[in-house]
Amino acid sequence: MENIREIRSFVRRNSRTTDAQRRALQHFWSQYGIDYQEQILDLNAEFQRTAPKHIEIGFGRGDALHYFACHYPECDFLGIDIHLPGAGRLLQQLSDDALSNVRVMTEDAVKILTHCIAPNSIERFYVLFPDPWPKKRHLKRRLIQADFVALIASRLKVNGEFYLATDWEDYAYQMLNVLEANACFQNKLAPRCFLPRWRVDRPLTKFEQRGQRLGHGVWDLCYVKREKNWVEK
Repeated sequence: MENIREIRSFVRRNSRTTDAQRRALQHFWSQYGIDYQEQILDLNAEFQRTAPKHIEIGFGRGDALHYFACHYPECDFLGIDIHLPGAGRLLQQLSDDALSNVRVMTEDAVKILTHCIAPNSIERFYVLFPDPWPKKRHLKRRLIQADFVALIASRLKVNGEFYLATDWEDYAYQMLNVLEANACFQNKLAPRCFLPRWRVDRPLTKFEQRGQRLGHGVWDLCYVKREKNWVEK
């Protein structure tokens, strides 16, 4: 994984952090935040229990992460996003609802996965509505590329799951093609199939609502990490 590409899939936007979000970051970071250090995290120690670990990359406003934490109290969730306003909003929600099964990191996901997450340790990854970088000259910035998917595979447990969603059709097929090309993954539904909405377990996010208003479709995928000795029949 040392050769993971250095092209960033994000920009650090100068979006305004509200006073409430700033206060939440200040008051609740010690409870929910994890400062980035270049060393493997002991997630069981962070959460003070042994439980299935899930990671959402690019949690945005935190709506999906909050939903997962509420609906799956038996699981622990790590949210990764570099934008502080969304992190502040999420921390306030976690405090308001007295949730203890979420932690947050605000650093580049590639750095975190490479240096902080142990191989074969995560039950499920989510990448929901990542930045589509729609202009042709920016396509290389899209997060879902072969090297990133290989990194995800290395951190998933065998039979662990990778959920993805986008409201950009060409990105949906890029995701499909990249995942289908990785021998570590098997489409949970059937080869080259998207999940129907009724099979999707996630909330209706702000970005999905925006896409619907613009007349976009929504495409969901789920892939499962195969056994090492898996042989196609």
